[in-house]
Amino acid sequence: MNNSVGNTARLLWAGLRALLVLTIVCGVIYPLAVTGIAQVAFSDKANGSEIKDNSGQVVGSSLIGQTYNLPKQNPDDPEEAAKPDLKWFQPRPSNGLGTNSINTQYSLILSGATNKAADNPDLIRLVTDAKAAVIADNSTATYKVKPEDVPADAVTSSGSGLDPDISPAYAHIQTHRIAEQNNLDVEQVEKLVADHTTGRTLGFIGEPRVSVLELNTALKALTKS
Repeated sequence: MNNSVGNTARLLWAGLRALLVLTIVCGVIYPLAVTGIAQVAFSDKANGSEIKDNSGQVVGSSLIGQTYNLPKQNPDDPEEAAKPDLKWFQPRPSNGLGTNSINTQYSLILSGATNKAADNPDLIRLVTDAKAAVIADNSTATYKVKPEDVPADAVTSSGSGLDPDISPAYAHIQTHRIAEQNNLDVEQVEKLVADHTTGRTLGFIGEPRVSVLELNTALKALTKS
């Protein structure tokens, strides 16, 4: 009987020691080590790829797209369509998410594409309407957007629906409208786009891209200067 109790006590004590050691190693030392390495080697990514304005205030993440819309006339009306604020560069559409009881467009809870086939009538209508809006919104008295100049990313959402980047082509057709809306020279706005255009990764992976959030943050600083 005594031997049985003693063996049980030794097993319990061994298990407790193993629990304490593993808790310290896996629950304290390992997380601290990984966090420390991440902060030293990849501090930007470890902190959420934050984008800050000139004052140092965080305005968003380089990984997540944002909308730039005018305030709704009736905020309590879920059926009221959001209208773009044309003084800002506009991102890709996010029609894949729609609206439900959990998320609205560009919410961080859910993401997704339309999952509609290329010949789906609803998708064709969305793309056609988006193309007409891009042409109308970005044409000015001195610059007319041609239908053939509208790139695919201007009228279609990305796979996640949260793409933070647009193509240089889409940024370019917005420059005249941005210049007009903000009383800037077109050359100033084109330089802004060029300064915030990122090339292909390692020179051959992916496509050139422009971060809409970084571009609008720089535009805000320019218009206040």
